[in-house]
Amino acid sequence: MPVLLSVGTARMPYTASQNEVKQHVARLFAGRMVRAERLLQAFDNSGIHTRTFVQPLAWYSAPRGFGEKNRVYIDRAVRYSREAVNDCLRKASSGPVLHEEIDALFYISTTGLSTPSIEARLMNILPFSPHAVRVPIWGLGCAGGAAGLARAADYCRAFPNAKSLVIAVEFCSLTFQLNDWSKSNVIGTSLFSDGVACLLVAGDGAAPTAGAPRVIAARSVLMPDSEDVMGWDVRDEGLFVIFSKDIPAIVRSWLRPQVESFLQEHGLGLGDLHYFIAHPGGRKVIEAYEEAFGFGPEQTKAARDVLARYGNMSSATVYFVLEQMMRQPLSPGHGLLIALGPGFSAEMVLLQWGDDRAVLVRVFGGCRHARH
Repeated sequence: MPVLLSVGTARMPYTASQNEVKQHVARLFAGRMVRAERLLQAFDNSGIHTRTFVQPLAWYSAPRGFGEKNRVYIDRAVRYSREAVNDCLRKASSGPVLHEEIDALFYISTTGLSTPSIEARLMNILPFSPHAVRVPIWGLGCAGGAAGLARAADYCRAFPNAKSLVIAVEFCSLTFQLNDWSKSNVIGTSLFSDGVACLLVAGDGAAPTAGAPRVIAARSVLMPDSEDVMGWDVRDEGLFVIFSKDIPAIVRSWLRPQVESFLQEHGLGLGDLHYFIAHPGGRKVIEAYEEAFGFGPEQTKAARDVLARYGNMSSATVYFVLEQMMRQPLSPGHGLLIALGPGFSAEMVLLQWGDDRAVLVRVFGGCRHARH
């Protein structure tokens, strides 16, 4: 089974308190938006204390075209991907890994465009093998982090001696629309921030597995005809956020049966989960997780902590949650990594910490019937 050897992150150059961001947005929208004071309460109810950005707040005060914002995206994506990759390779539980040892690069993003893609640009400044497989994945939104881990695990399952990197880069702040006074834009602006993270995944023939979580299985789920729940409206000015108020209700009603079906396929139930690694879409989404699964605050603590400190960094956020959990020794048991995205969709990854052979045999037997 593939193993997850390390998580690396990059440090964004700017951090602002949630109140600073709120006051800044209030000044920008003053006199231009109906019910401004009521909508701005979303900043106070978000569960966020600070957020991280690739540009200072003042930069967002002037109108910026899609081309200008995308040039910033490309430059910063290369810069901070490099930082996250190097951090990830240094921290591998099996010992530092060389760039030349990487067989595949998966690049995850939804907040900017680049051709050649960012991982190709990265290969020109870091000593990766020119033969490394490149898989850029765009458009999965917040679910992209979980999906990237699943696809890298699929690769390492097919090639057990391979090592793969998954790089998640999201600069949500660059999609801010100064002249969009919709509720969706205000809610998005109260939540989204910037972040870059990287995972190292190896086949079981490529690295020692002691202490490293195994990737047991993954599942993707798409809700039919739900394009209007979450996504981008692409216009001449750039990306305009689509963000439905129904997302927490969907989590409460739709998600639990999907998760239970996935776990049951592997002989498990919600009560068998030791660890819950969730993408924290916002405070209301975390509360919806707790209500849907019957979890207490201790099971969502890592997600709450990351949301409070960084905000919603789209696909990269779940890697920050995972990194926080992996800082401490974890007892043997199963973990569910989950993220939600446009479509509307869910991406789930079942992880196993420890070396419980009986459990592994039971779960691995179920993998023969898994739909990845």
